[in-house]
Amino acid sequence: MPWGVAVPSPTDLRIVATDRDAREFVVAQRERKTTLQPLGLGGGDMARTMGGGHGRFPGTVTKAQVDLLRVQTGNRVTWAVAHVVARRTWHRGEVLFAMNAEFYGGYDVAPRSHPNDGKVDIVHVAAEMSWRARRAAAKRALTGTHLPHPQLSTRHVADHSLQFTRPLVIWVDGVRWGTGPDLTITVEPDALVVYV
Repeated sequence: MPWGVAVPSPTDLRIVATDRDAREFVVAQRERKTTLQPLGLGGGDMARTMGGGHGRFPGTVTKAQVDLLRVQTGNRVTWAVAHVVARRTWHRGEVLFAMNAEFYGGYDVAPRSHPNDGKVDIVHVAAEMSWRARRAAAKRALTGTHLPHPQLSTRHVADHSLQFTRPLVIWVDGVRWGTGPDLTITVEPDALVVYV
């Protein structure tokens, strides 16, 4: 299926308003080991990345396949639709963004991210980056102009594993999921059909 086909809006489509709701939909089906059903994205960072997120479904919508991110720390596993963030605080220490979507709230964290390229965009904030430099980068991230930066490393990969110096809190699609000393992100290509 070509990425992004205009189709009439399905009448029986489950529509969610947030990335959190989309993740809950995916996780519930994965736990039941059923085939993932199509999903309407009425809001959230993934919907915004795809040009939607207005909370309404007009007569014609875009149907597309998107990748999912398999997230693991220790023996715990979950899935993300839009993004994963690992951090202790925004102010100091390392911060890791694993982006399937381009946006994280009001920030254009991964301007080149594409939700159906079989890759995840990793943006890693160096632990030594000062609060002042973080604030300046955050302001530039509103428009996606924070990259390149010497203390922000980026990778565009199919999977990524990282050991943290200290355990970090892991947020999956805006929900605090747990704390772990490591993180493995694996892309599952074309895993979910969405309508935006």
